[in-house]
Amino acid sequence: MSKIKTAFFCSNCGYESYKWTGKCPSCEQWNTLVEEVITKDSKSAETDWKKFSGDRADKKESKTIALNDVLSGEDRRIISPDAELNRVLGGGIVPGSIVLVAGEPGIGKSTLFLQNGLQLKEITTLYISGEESEQQIKMRADRLKIKNDHFFLLTETYTQTIFQEIKKLRPQLVIVDSIQTLQSPYIESSPGSISQIRECTSEFQRFAKDTNTPVFLIGHITKDGTIAGPKVLEHMVDTVLQFEGDRHYSYRILRTLKNRFGSTAELGIYEMTDQGMRGVSNPSELLLNQKEDQLSGAAIAATIEGMRPLLIEVQALVTQSVYGTPQRTVSGFDLRRLQLLLAVLEKRGGFHFGVKDVFLNIAGGLKVEDPSIDLAVLCALLSSYEDTPLSPHICFAGEIGLSGEIRAVNRIDQRIAEAEKLGFEKIFVSKYNQKGLNNQKYNIEIVSVSRVDEVYQRLF
Repeated sequence: MSKIKTAFFCSNCGYESYKWTGKCPSCEQWNTLVEEVITKDSKSAETDWKKFSGDRADKKESKTIALNDVLSGEDRRIISPDAELNRVLGGGIVPGSIVLVAGEPGIGKSTLFLQNGLQLKEITTLYISGEESEQQIKMRADRLKIKNDHFFLLTETYTQTIFQEIKKLRPQLVIVDSIQTLQSPYIESSPGSISQIRECTSEFQRFAKDTNTPVFLIGHITKDGTIAGPKVLEHMVDTVLQFEGDRHYSYRILRTLKNRFGSTAELGIYEMTDQGMRGVSNPSELLLNQKEDQLSGAAIAATIEGMRPLLIEVQALVTQSVYGTPQRTVSGFDLRRLQLLLAVLEKRGGFHFGVKDVFLNIAGGLKVEDPSIDLAVLCALLSSYEDTPLSPHICFAGEIGLSGEIRAVNRIDQRIAEAEKLGFEKIFVSKYNQKGLNNQKYNIEIVSVSRVDEVYQRLF
């Protein structure tokens, strides 16, 4: 009998070692090496997908070529009916690309890509599921109410069988749900292990590049929110998408973490409905709460998420502290940033927030990191402190400095245009943003302020 071969793999970065060490030599993390059984036959590992690519007309030939001889031009992309997915991918699905999509369980990854596969009616799509049966996928497809005669299912986890079926069907798009359930016959460890994930991804990567077929890999995330599997998994694929959102709210956000074919600053927003995911073309209307009564402690911030301007509502509540130590509670905002703004108000404005409980919430459950939200947070705090409501037709865009000055923010033109489009009458910006800004082309009043006390005098 042949001797069983084992190796140690780092669960953080995927480094392979043939002996155990306390610290990984690659990423220098402690106690991350785990032992796995490996037996890989390199000669037979390529047989199935090589057979498929052998007689393809668009098969790529490997040969040396001078850089000046390479014809430059835009790749022809598969344009999906989903405008949000096209935006995030940089203009459409690139043939031969391999895309990794990760997100929390139950967030809607399978629904989104089942829906996208069904909407591509002119393209033969193969949906490979290792987690659900044909009946479960059929029930979800019936709920989506999309008919497609070129959409095929395969419930299989064995990669050798998968590539045999691919050879018969010859699909133009492959969706794998999920990569953690697949098992390669050339690695003897269990599905979901580091070596299995790496080997299965490697097989699909070679298949995608040799046959010019785009592949979507749906993956899991760990309890820390990172993509499950070795870090090398993210380096092997062309694009990494993160699907996130709060399951208690109806919207979902598709972020780009890596993209070899476009910008990583793009963002797609979806709304979960009874009939699947609906792309939101104007997310500001979804995130702004419509209220009939004017209440204190609410301010509208003009922020930028990725490449898109968003107007979101900031809610603040300032009350007298009952206990000795005042409370500071935030939702969707950085607690340390809030403490910084309260210190600025205390020192530069003379407001006694040191004896007040402060609660701050970003309406809709969003998590905002854009520093331009500072001015709206500050105005919401002052509104609740004075118990005086702000006009619902005013919005804010500015960063607060430690000296109490209001600093300029980037892409102010897009923020002003978005506020004007949604019917706001006035926007407060930093006076340092006035340089190169043409006020005449906007129908919205642009108010320039330079310090915190100046904002207070204008509003209250």
